[in-house]
Amino acid sequence: MNRLSVFCGSSSGNEKVYSEQAWLLGKTMAQQKIGLVYGGTKVGLMGQVANGVLEHGGEAIGVLPHFLKEKEIAHDNLTELHMVTNLQERKTMMNELSDGAIALPGGFGTMEEFFEMLTWGQLQIHLKPVALFNINGYYDSLIHLFDTMVSNGFLKQVNRDMVLSAENIDALLNKMRTYQAPVVGKWIG
Repeated sequence: MNRLSVFCGSSSGNEKVYSEQAWLLGKTMAQQKIGLVYGGTKVGLMGQVANGVLEHGGEAIGVLPHFLKEKEIAHDNLTELHMVTNLQERKTMMNELSDGAIALPGGFGTMEEFFEMLTWGQLQIHLKPVALFNINGYYDSLIHLFDTMVSNGFLKQVNRDMVLSAENIDALLNKMRTYQAPVVGKWIG
């Protein structure tokens, strides 16, 4: 894995552990020579991941729509900052620049980005690992929902297994390194 896209909140959340783990993920990525591709801002968990990477000599590439730069939230010290027209162009470029994706805690935007990457994998548009960094059990309910989708016949187990998750950074990165995309399609007979 040369680069990973990271999706996460532009807020920091209510618990200090979210910011601490976001920064630690950035530090770990830099130490393991994994470049960061992310939304390009200096705020919230997004800024913490980028700072962790940059403070340890790593590569941090931002992809930011023009309308967000106008809000003055762009990170000032990135390795590269790509300006794009809209959010769809942002996700496409982030996918092109990375070898997989990790979602940290976040809100609607994080979920939308995570699910689009997951759906692209399910449809075999890409064969990359897509993972949840389940800090402080943040994604426990979502992970349970995936199991409910399987038990109710709306999701194949092989596609459920595409969702990698861990509460530990090293365990998560190891799962991503050994990921093998399923060879079956999405549709349930």
